[in-house]
Amino acid sequence: MARVLDTIERVGNKVPHPAVIFVALILIVMVLSHVFYLMGASVTYQAINPETHALEQTTTAARSLLTGEGLRFMFAGVIENFMSFTAVGVIIVAMLGVGVAESSGLVSALIRKLVMVAPRKALTYILVFVGILSSVAADAGYLVLIPLAATAFLSIGRHPIAGLAASFAGVASVFSVNILIKPLDGILTGITNDAIHILNPALSIDLTANFWFSVASVLLLTVVVTLITERLVEPRLGKYTGELPAEAGGSPSAAESRGLKFATWGVLALLVVFALLTVPAGAPLRNPETGDLIGDSPFMSGLIVAVTLLFLVAGVAYGIGAGTIKSTVDVISAMEKAVASLAGLIFLLFIISQFIAFFTYSNMATLAAVKVGDALEHAGLGALPLLLGFVLVVAILDLIMTGAIPKWAIFAPVFVPLLMRLNVDPAAVLAAYRVGDSPMNSVSPLNAYFALIVTFAQKYQKGAGVGTVVALMLPYVVALFVLWPLLLAAWQVLGLPWGF
Repeated sequence: MARVLDTIERVGNKVPHPAVIFVALILIVMVLSHVFYLMGASVTYQAINPETHALEQTTTAARSLLTGEGLRFMFAGVIENFMSFTAVGVIIVAMLGVGVAESSGLVSALIRKLVMVAPRKALTYILVFVGILSSVAADAGYLVLIPLAATAFLSIGRHPIAGLAASFAGVASVFSVNILIKPLDGILTGITNDAIHILNPALSIDLTANFWFSVASVLLLTVVVTLITERLVEPRLGKYTGELPAEAGGSPSAAESRGLKFATWGVLALLVVFALLTVPAGAPLRNPETGDLIGDSPFMSGLIVAVTLLFLVAGVAYGIGAGTIKSTVDVISAMEKAVASLAGLIFLLFIISQFIAFFTYSNMATLAAVKVGDALEHAGLGALPLLLGFVLVVAILDLIMTGAIPKWAIFAPVFVPLLMRLNVDPAAVLAAYRVGDSPMNSVSPLNAYFALIVTFAQKYQKGAGVGTVVALMLPYVVALFVLWPLLLAAWQVLGLPWGF
């Protein structure tokens, strides 16, 4: 296995710079879009509109990027494509707070504190578990936890890239389940109910329909990801021979301890402010129409802002207490440094944003999703084989269609009623979608944060590239695709409750 992964890494790292790869992919998409356009490729299907919850019959045809309309779209949409690519804004906003926390010394002090408090053998479990839970805060895990996990491993003499891999697997490949309710659950549940009502208008599921399965998945996959890290990934990486931080393994100094106390008080004060803005009925960060806090609410939509403020306040408070921040100039300088460090990544995201916009415009992903879904629907499989086949189809399509919501809007009206007719609980269909939708996230080139992970890896391994990250993550992907569907199948066969 190590030789296979080494070969994948070696070959993968010989490919050109990711920006060049995506430029080549843009050219390929342009040609293929015109070929499918000339062939008259189209599909007619029923999909649920996530905004209106209406079942709409839609005909989607291949669109060429080489027609007059396509050329106008590519030329006039460059800036809009980039500005509407949410990953760019999320990364920049999050790094404003994280940059201050890192520059002030808070991050290194927190890591040393964590290492002191957490048993050494439990560190990987803790980081993976927190990575899985981080999906409640949308994309914060990519930006905050993954670099912290690498630093935590480094601080105790373990290979930092192993920490990066473990946390990336937790954040990306187990993204769809949690022991907490998160914004995505509300949207997926709503689409599922719309699909159920096609067959039975009196039946609905709620936000906790997959709760027990999700809890079991989180516990199982925390162990699986940890074992893969410690038994396969870390031994393959060997001993880290790079530069170790001077303070690695040491206890926080008196100034750092004072800074941590200030940071604690700062975070508590901020939490009080957030409580006032969210807890009372009619609070401004609740949904103004329904009063909901969890699900569709300003608070959940702006969680990345809350995370940024959390790190900003904690970083400033720590810096004041530890004496590392003397004035507002230091705070602004830390923010500028954090954003400046993203220059190469922002350029790459610019290229990726164009590719995704062009690929979406061509409708090729939708054509593939509908055609494969139709083939599976008419395959004549039984309930359990169909459920597992559905997992496989979702996983394969996740490589080219990463959004969880668009895929489910297409698949739900087909597979929820189909499996209901085979006496399968709609909650089981949603659980199967969660299983298929997550593992590929850590190796999909269309994951908006994949390039960011390559950048993190290069901090510890100068020659790291796409091949490095793919080789790192493949063992996790394979293990998850074996064990997670087995858990799903066992749950279905034993008739265990999916939620409550």
